[in-house]
Amino acid sequence: MKLPKTRDLFSPDLSCLSDTLRNALPFSANLEQCEPLAGDASNRRYYRLFLSEAPVGSIILMQLAEAEGFKASEEAVSGAESDIVELPFINILRHLKARGAFVPSLYFYDEAGGLLYLEDFGDETLARACQGASMEVVEHWYGQAIDQLVHLHGRATHPTATCLAFTRSFDVALFLWEFEHFLEYGLTARHGCPLRHEDEGPIREVFQKIAEWLASQPKVFTHRDFHSRNLMVHGQRLGLIDFQDALLGPVTYDLASLLRDSYIALDEGMIDRLIGRYIQGLRSELPISQHHDFLLDDPETFRRLFDFTSVQRNLKAAGRFVYIDKVKHNPNFLPSIPHTLRNVRSNFEKYPEFHDLQTRLTPYIPEWQ
Repeated sequence: MKLPKTRDLFSPDLSCLSDTLRNALPFSANLEQCEPLAGDASNRRYYRLFLSEAPVGSIILMQLAEAEGFKASEEAVSGAESDIVELPFINILRHLKARGAFVPSLYFYDEAGGLLYLEDFGDETLARACQGASMEVVEHWYGQAIDQLVHLHGRATHPTATCLAFTRSFDVALFLWEFEHFLEYGLTARHGCPLRHEDEGPIREVFQKIAEWLASQPKVFTHRDFHSRNLMVHGQRLGLIDFQDALLGPVTYDLASLLRDSYIALDEGMIDRLIGRYIQGLRSELPISQHHDFLLDDPETFRRLFDFTSVQRNLKAAGRFVYIDKVKHNPNFLPSIPHTLRNVRSNFEKYPEFHDLQTRLTPYIPEWQ
């Protein structure tokens, strides 16, 4: 996978920011303070701009590592990257706004400076809101996240000629690339243990079968990183961020990202109820003629597809966290690897066809020994 070339990021020029705030936004504002925010796993930086004499108290400034480079996804994709003519973030944002998704407003894009002025959804992620909360509170917020996902899959899936997400999709090659990402970083780079020859073939054979099954499913608009750190509690609603890598994928991909994410362990009974809520919600969103194709009339097979998707998603995430450490020199995601691998192991133990794969992978994964 090729990453965009980056430039040295710098603290924004406050005089330029002040001028933009006064003259380029839909409203005029005075800059009171510019506060750097903790970054994510990307090559971007974020700042909170505190305002006065404005209809809002603050906005978010996103600083791109390189404006043109940001047109290339930091994730591997299958699709027409060469046809990208605008920032994916802006392209996907426009589509989601038109479909009624709760995403931040873009007040202004300073293309020359690589700066986006965005609505401020605050600092309260779904993960933070659920930390130490009662099961009732957790299920309340996750129920809202499920409803948001139903809305996304049911309404944002209708294609438009300009939306980038409909030019790329999860196919067999992309799923296999993500499996390879796990083998390269989650195993070899993490502990310096390449696969033995006798294990490599059988492991890749199972990965191939999973990839083919997932890629054969009918596809919906897929956020690709729909989890508890990308959902912002804003008042009584959940705002959606970090959607620039959206593409088409199986109906269970975002669901697995949410309910089997790397940061929160949900009660199994709650997961069952939330999957049921998703199925019921999507049945209401989609015409009856599509229920069969999306397995909405077959909860047992739907759950099996969810579990297999979770295996693929979690293995990729475990490899990705090591990649972020080794290549981007950001170790902050390493503590999430053990929980991510526990998710995988629990699904391996659930299905007999995974038992040989678990046996072959266990020598390379200390958490399973």
